[in-house]
Amino acid sequence: MNNSVVNSARLLGAGLRALLVLTLVTGVIYPLVVTGIAQGLFGDKANGSEIESDGKVVGSSLIGQSYGPKWFQGRPAGGLGENDLNTRYDLLLSGATNLAADNEDLVEQVKDAKAAVVKDNSVPGYTVRPSDVPADAVTSSGSGLDPAISPQYAGLQVHRVAARNGLPVDRVERLVEDHTQGRTLGFMGEPRVNVLELNIALKDLTSAR
Repeated sequence: MNNSVVNSARLLGAGLRALLVLTLVTGVIYPLVVTGIAQGLFGDKANGSEIESDGKVVGSSLIGQSYGPKWFQGRPAGGLGENDLNTRYDLLLSGATNLAADNEDLVEQVKDAKAAVVKDNSVPGYTVRPSDVPADAVTSSGSGLDPAISPQYAGLQVHRVAARNGLPVDRVERLVEDHTQGRTLGFMGEPRVNVLELNIALKDLTSAR
């Protein structure tokens, strides 16, 4: 009986020591080392790829957000949206619609979204045709939080943005060109425009007038 108690106490002590050591290593030392390496080598990414404007954090280069009608618009969020104000960005709603390509509801939503894009971006002297609307203007990404749009969709919005802000069309076009990123490593993905970065540049341009 005494041996059993002694053995139990020994095993309990060994288990508690193992728990203490593992807690210290995996719960304290390892996180501190990983955090230190991340902050030292990849500080911007480790902190969420934050973007600042006028000394304040206004968003992340990795997450889309909503914008008013005088700004460039991102992709529809949380599935398909109306697209005129894109007010549906919400991290709690991340995800795609999961509707099949031939689903009647999806087809109708795409038609409605395309009509909204045509209406929103047609201004006096410039009319958007339904055939001009690219796919990313009427569909969300897999996460529903894509921060970037295609150069085609950005270009389609140039005349509206120029008219709303009282800017020359060619100046806004150059703004889009300056913020168009090529394929990653030259061959992965597609050319893209980060909407938040583009809108910050637009804000600076309108402020400098």
